[in-house]
Parts: sequence; C-alpha cells; structure tokens
Amino acid sequence: MILRDLHPSALRIAEQLRERGEKIAVADGATGGLIAASLLTVPGALKFYVGGGIVYSFRARDVLFDLPGEAYKGMRSATEEYALLQARAIRDNFGSEWGVAESGSAGSSKHPLGVASGRSVAAVVGPDGEWTRLTETDSDDRIANMEAFTRGALNLLQTALSE
Repeated sequence: MILRDLHPSALRIAEQLRERGEKIAVADGATGGLIAASLLTVPGALKFYVGGGIVYSFRARDVLFDLPGEAYKGMRSATEEYALLQARAIRDNFGSEWGVAESGSAGSSKHPLGVASGRSVAAVVGPDGEWTRLTETDSDDRIANMEAFTRGALNLLQTALSE
C-alpha cells in the first residue's frame, strides 16, 4: 500500500529527471529502501535510476560510499552534514547527476548512536545545488516513521528538481 501511495510522487520525479536527461542514485537509511523502491515503481526506471543501497550498518556505509573514516570525523548520523556527505558520495560513486541520502532513526529500538526515534534528515545534491530537510514525527511507530521519512525525501527531491 505504501508504494502505491508514493507512486504519484515517483512519476513526477521520473518525468522531471527524464526531461532533464539526468540520472539519480539513492542511499536509503532508516527508510529501509523505500526511496529507491518508490522510484523503481516507474516503468523504464533504468533511464533515470542508476542504483544505490541501504545504509544500515557501518560496514554498509563504508562499502557503499567508499570514504575514508576521517570523512566522518566529528559527525553524527541524522544531521544535515552527515546526510549531505552521503548524498554527495552516492552521486559521485554511481556517476549520476543527482544523489539522495536519508539518515535517521525509525524507532522502537535504541539507535546505536543515540538518535531519537522519529528523526530523519534527507539530503539531495544535484547540478543546481544542495538541499536538506529534517523530518521529526515525535513517534516511536517504526512503520509510520519509515513512510514519513520517505515522503519527506521524495518531497525534497521534487522541490530540488523544480528549482
């Protein structure tokens, strides 16, 4: 049901990317792959989507972004700085014009770095600039948070593509 609800946003994003002749890579975090899955609901997604991954552990982060440990020095997850670093890295590593990253805590379990449940930061980087959006739900409802975080990221991406 969630993907059906997110599909109209994905269609608008796909149309914008196709019109621009540009491609995107996605690094999902607390969204668990829903950002990428939303975009992949669009037939012919290969024309605008190049790939990505779910960053759900330090190992996944290190493999997906291929950044030295020093790149994260002094950073905390679920912050603008952290999400922007990841969005830049996913864009660059996948050779796309656009990169999207989300970092947060969906809840109902303790985050390893102490991030409060219901907090997410999405970042979008593209040829025209960089954007971030904080989503805070004040909830511990994991599924609802994952959906809210995904909507926040997709809305931010639509905004960035429209500017």
